[in-house]
Amino acid sequence: MSNIDDYKLNLDQGPDAYAASSDSLEGDNQIKTQKNGVFPAVQNNLKIALPLFLIFLTIIAVIFFLVMQPEAAPRRPDLTPPLTVAVYDIQPQEFQINVQSYGNITPRTQSTLISQVSGVVTEVSDNLRDGSFFNKGDVLLKMDDRNYVADLKISEANLAEARQAYSEEVAQSKQAEEDWARLGNTEPPSDLVSRKPQQQAARARLASAEAVLSRAQLEVDRALIIAPFDGRILNQMIDVGQVAGNNTEIAEIYATDYIEIRLPLKDSDLKFIDLPEAYRGGDENPATTPVEIYSSLTDTTTPWVGSIVRTESAIDTSSRQLHVVAQIDDPFGNVAVGRAPLKIGEYVTANIKGKIIPDAIVVPATSIYQDSYAYTVEDGLIKRRNVEILWKNETQALVGSGLNDGDRLITTTLGQISSGTRANVEGESTDRQTRNNPTNSQEAQNDQSASRRDRT
Repeated sequence: MSNIDDYKLNLDQGPDAYAASSDSLEGDNQIKTQKNGVFPAVQNNLKIALPLFLIFLTIIAVIFFLVMQPEAAPRRPDLTPPLTVAVYDIQPQEFQINVQSYGNITPRTQSTLISQVSGVVTEVSDNLRDGSFFNKGDVLLKMDDRNYVADLKISEANLAEARQAYSEEVAQSKQAEEDWARLGNTEPPSDLVSRKPQQQAARARLASAEAVLSRAQLEVDRALIIAPFDGRILNQMIDVGQVAGNNTEIAEIYATDYIEIRLPLKDSDLKFIDLPEAYRGGDENPATTPVEIYSSLTDTTTPWVGSIVRTESAIDTSSRQLHVVAQIDDPFGNVAVGRAPLKIGEYVTANIKGKIIPDAIVVPATSIYQDSYAYTVEDGLIKRRNVEILWKNETQALVGSGLNDGDRLITTTLGQISSGTRANVEGESTDRQTRNNPTNSQEAQNDQSASRRDRT
């Protein structure tokens, strides 16, 4: 129970108890007053002294660490031997782009010989055998044509009868006109009197007989299979003794005047090649880009020379590449004498002659890493250079920016290496490189001098 409660209780009990309670309450108030007057002053002093004390301790700690700091050990000279690298001195030069591609040989003209009449095959020419050459107009195959010859003779007889009937009608028409005039008629005779309808009918029968004769002659001619152009047999499908019907396949043939190779091109190669293009309502682009074709089956050192003659109109949906068509003229003629001729379906590689680039910076392709950077040697140190590649093949790369005339490009394979690594150029003396880079030769001396200064 508190003093206040005691005071209230004593007040109820009487005057004496009330007086004692009053004295007790005044004593408590005096103690509280003393406390409130002393301790706030102490607290204020602590608020000021404590931060000053912490600052003092911090200054003492800093001075201690500065005074007691251990002496730095002298740097030991870098005794790692420098790398020995091969370099390529860059010099701008005129450079012709050569685009590599590949494809299969196909004939420009390929056909299937088909019989248009039926009959037994009685004769097959040696030129109809697989791989044989033939000329335009050669008879490649004969069929039994006796039925067609008989029909031809019947048609000739019918034609003779039609001619006779037409001649008689012409004579009778003329006689009718003379009789009409002899009777004293001054008006022209009618068509019936002059027998013009009969004459027209006779003329129609004559024309029909002539058409039948032409068809009979055509069937006789079709019993012979004639070569439509100069070419070669790709596949023979029928032989002597077999019966050929209408639309029977005789052989697959192709023309030997040209052969073609369909070549895919990458998007990065298109701007470096002059391609023939056709435009609606305008002239075709007359550009003829030379191309060298190398056969994998024959002599690989002497190429077949052709040209790009056509550009396809669409991007291939499977490879997402544009195809061009190269053509070789007369591949089985005089140009092939003494060489194994090219084969249809043969896989070949192509070297397409592109544009000529003046003052081009061309470097070995193996010296470019990730198509984005390369390493050079500058004053005996390896430096990394970011480069822009305009065009690249398996052996060469055309650099657009990042390398300049006189730079020494490292051709040795390095992988991941830090810029600033020391390097010696293969084939050059160490003294020459030391003179080129005096900083490296005196590095240890400079480090030792710096250490002595620090100790002093």
